[in-house]
Amino acid sequence: MTVVQELTALDTGVERAAERLLALQHPDGWWKGELESNATMIAEHLFLLHFLGLRDADTDRLLANELLARRRRDGTWSIWFDGPPDLSVTVEAYTALKLAGVDAGDATRDYIRRGGGVARTRIFTRAFLALIGQWPWRRLAHVPVELILLPQGGPLSVYDFACWARQTMVALSVVEALQPVRPSAIDLAEIGGRKTERAGAPRLSPLRRHAVAVAERWVRERQEADGSWGGIQPPWVWSLVMLAALGHGFEDEAFARGLSGWDRFLIRDGDRLRPEACQSPIWDTALAVLALRAAGIPAEDARLQAAGEWLLREEVTVPGDWAVRRPALAPGGWSFEFDNDLYPDVDDTAVVVLALRELGLGDAAVARGVDWMVGMQSRSGGWGAFDADNEALWLYKLPICDFGKVTDEPSADVTAHALEALGREHGYDDVQAAGLSWLLAEQEPDGSWFGRWGVNHLYGTGAAVPALEACGVSPGHPAIRRALRWLDSVQQADGAFGEDIASYGDAASRGRGAATPSQTAWALLAYVSGGAAQGLSARRAAEYLLRVQRPDGDWDEQHYTGTGFPLDFMIRYHLYRLTFPLLALGRLRERLTG
Repeated sequence: MTVVQELTALDTGVERAAERLLALQHPDGWWKGELESNATMIAEHLFLLHFLGLRDADTDRLLANELLARRRRDGTWSIWFDGPPDLSVTVEAYTALKLAGVDAGDATRDYIRRGGGVARTRIFTRAFLALIGQWPWRRLAHVPVELILLPQGGPLSVYDFACWARQTMVALSVVEALQPVRPSAIDLAEIGGRKTERAGAPRLSPLRRHAVAVAERWVRERQEADGSWGGIQPPWVWSLVMLAALGHGFEDEAFARGLSGWDRFLIRDGDRLRPEACQSPIWDTALAVLALRAAGIPAEDARLQAAGEWLLREEVTVPGDWAVRRPALAPGGWSFEFDNDLYPDVDDTAVVVLALRELGLGDAAVARGVDWMVGMQSRSGGWGAFDADNEALWLYKLPICDFGKVTDEPSADVTAHALEALGREHGYDDVQAAGLSWLLAEQEPDGSWFGRWGVNHLYGTGAAVPALEACGVSPGHPAIRRALRWLDSVQQADGAFGEDIASYGDAASRGRGAATPSQTAWALLAYVSGGAAQGLSARRAAEYLLRVQRPDGDWDEQHYTGTGFPLDFMIRYHLYRLTFPLLALGRLRERLTG
C-alpha cells in the first residue's frame, strides 16, 4: 500500500469514527456510554428492593433474566468478561435468582460448595445476605461505628480511607450496629448459608448511640444533588439501607431523593434490567472532545461548543472531603458524574482542562481547575484521583478491607494526565518538575508504567508517554525509548495490542491478552507521542484498527479495559472502543501530514 493509499484509508476511518461519535452526542451537548460492571450490581439491586419492601414480580423477572444472560456455561459468574469464576459474585447471583424463584442449577451449587460456600465470600456479600436473613450479623468482621468519632488528624480516621471506601464504610458501620433483618422465604443451607430471623434491635450503649447519630449526620451532609452518595453504587445503596434501618422511609427527603435518583441508573434492555454502578458523562464528554478535535473537527463547530459549554456548567464550586487534607485550597475542577460536586477528581479535571483549551473556552474555569489540581499534588510529587496523600497502605491488613482498593495513593496514569494538562500551562515549573520526577521513577524495569484506572500497563504507558511529550521530554529520552521497546515486545502479529486483567496479579501477563481497540489505541498514542508515528509499529497498529472498524465507524469490544479496583471491580466503558481509537488515529494523521 502506498503512502497516499494509507492516508486515504486513515482519512476514511477517522471521518467515519467522528461521524459515529457525533451521532451519539446528547442534544444537551454531552456524551455518556454505559458503564458496565458485573452481576453483583444486579443481584444487590434485588437485595435492596427486598430489604426496602419494594419488590414486584415484573422487576424480579427482569433482573433474573439479566442474571441468567450473564451466567457462563459452567454455571458461574465472573467479575469481568472471559474472567475466572468468582465465588462472591456467583453466590450473590445464585441468591438473587432464588429470591426471584429461579433455580440456578446443580453446576452453580457444586461450584459454590467446592469454593467453601457462603462463609468464604467477601464481607459485602455476607452483609447483603445478613440483610435478607441468610447470614448472622455476628459472623461478620464489623466496621465499628465509633470510627466516625476519631479525630481526622489522628493515627486512624475515616479520612485515611479513599473517598469511595469512606462513604461506604460509614453507612455500613451504622447498619452493622443496628443489625437489621428483613427475612426472606428462601434458605441457603445447601451452599452454607445460615438462616436468621432476628427480632428486635440490639441495645446500644450511649457512646454507640452518639456515634450512630454523628454518622447519620455525616452521611446526610454528603448526599449529592441527584440524590446519590458519591455517584456510585456502594455508598449509595448502603446509605439508603442505613436510613431505612434507622426507621426512615419516603417521608424522609434524603431517602426519597436517594431512591428516586437510583432509578435513573437502571437500564432496561428488552426483557432484562440492570443498574449501572456509576455513570461517566464528564469523562466521556471530555474524551469525545479531544478525539473529535484530533479528528479535525473545528473548535468553533457548534456541537463541540455545546459540549464545552456543558462542561463549564459542570465545574465544581464547593469544597468536599478533599478539603480535610487541603483546607486552604479553593474549590475547582470537575468530577466524573452528572452530580458529584463533593468529589471532584484530578483525572477528570486534567482531561476537561485539555478539552476546554482545545475549544478556547472557559479561561477562568480552567485556571481554577488547574490551581485545584496543583493543590491536590501529594507530597511525593504524584497525584491520586480524589484525595492528596491518601497512602495508609496498612489498612489492607484489616479484616474489613477484603473488597479491593481502600486507598487512593498516587498512580502513574492520573499523574500522567495531570502532567499532560500542566505541560500546556505556564507558571507551574516546580510542580511539573516534581511530578515528572515521580513519574519517571515509577517506570517499570521493562519500560512500561502501571495503569491504576485502566488495564493495565498498556493504559499506564499510553498515558505516560504523551505526558512526557507535553512536558518537553525529547523522544530520545531513555524513558521513552524503553517504553516504545516494551510496546514493540508485546505487539501482536496482526499489529494489535491487548492485555488481560490477570496482569494485575501476574507480571507475565503484562501487555498480553486478547486484542482490543481501546488498548491498541493506547499503544498507538504512545508511539505517536514518542516520536514513532512514522514507524512500522505505529503503522501496523493503525492498520489493525482500520481493518476491524465497523462500517458504521464504531468498533466492537466485549473485554473490560477499565478498572475500578484492580482484579476486584472491573469496568467496561462502552465508549472507550470509539473515543480512544478515534483520538489515536486522529493524532497519527496529524503527525503524518504535519
